[in-house]
Amino acid sequence: MDDQGTTRRTILGGAAAGLAFTATTAAAQGSGAQPSGPAKLSDPRTKYTNQPFREQRQPWPALQSKMNPRPDSGETSYRGSGKLAGRRALVTGGDSGMGRAAAIAFAREGADVAINYYPTEEPDAQEVKALIEQAGRKAVLLPADIRTERACTKLVADAVRGLGGLDLLVNNAAYQQSKEDISEISDEQMVRTFETNIFAMFRIAKAAIPSMPPGSVIINTGSVNSYDPEPELLDYASTKGAILIFTKGLAKQLAKKGIRVNMVAPGPIWTPLQVAGGQLPGKMGEFGQNTPLGRAGQSAELAPLYVALAEDGTSFSTGTAVGAHGGKGNP
Repeated sequence: MDDQGTTRRTILGGAAAGLAFTATTAAAQGSGAQPSGPAKLSDPRTKYTNQPFREQRQPWPALQSKMNPRPDSGETSYRGSGKLAGRRALVTGGDSGMGRAAAIAFAREGADVAINYYPTEEPDAQEVKALIEQAGRKAVLLPADIRTERACTKLVADAVRGLGGLDLLVNNAAYQQSKEDISEISDEQMVRTFETNIFAMFRIAKAAIPSMPPGSVIINTGSVNSYDPEPELLDYASTKGAILIFTKGLAKQLAKKGIRVNMVAPGPIWTPLQVAGGQLPGKMGEFGQNTPLGRAGQSAELAPLYVALAEDGTSFSTGTAVGAHGGKGNP
């Protein structure tokens, strides 16, 4: 079992590195610049702030535009190279965080993008719309609370109609509230976490699949908590574990349809989830500090992973999970 486990970790680690390299190379090529002299490298320990985040709170679901420091979703840094030209994508939770990063990157790679978001997140969504349109692509805004089957079905129908089809789905929307003990997790919180994180993912995928042709891709946002649950995120981590199995099982089902299904598994990433109840009171300054790189990640650092999993060059990758956790966790 030890030998087998080591082999799997090696394979997964190699796959993640390869995917990241492919997407980063593509982004660099999209700049139009020609190589000259040694490559300009950035130290991953200091590429983004490694200083403790100050204590801050916002009512759920929080706005990225009001966070301090403001997260980086690749607004000014991501450059595409046509990897997703002509594609049509739906991204849930696309107004902020990792969903925002994926939506921006997809547009700059040539895709039209529909984003779903909670209605109160409209200010952030309008920023993403402008960025998609600046890339010369079509943006479709679809505000909705996705906790019911009806809302999920309507969301997909509206996306297909607005985009003229669908071949790329990112299930990213999530709800997270930290509690020190199971006794503090209300039944309402538990149900809401499962409705948002896994029930909606199941329902949206189910509704989308009939419209997705062979070559389409579904990418689910999991977490390092899918493998290594944090004790204060019991209900959230449980849904992330379910997402891992859902991804692997659905990939097996959809292989016969020519549709790939994969998962991105981030570690601590600076997003609105953290300021809307995702961290215990007084613990914000510790967020991300215990990673081997000594800092939390930024959503911009995950955008190349979503692109790599989405584009045709990774056509043999399905049922996989790709991590971005600063050196701590799986895979």
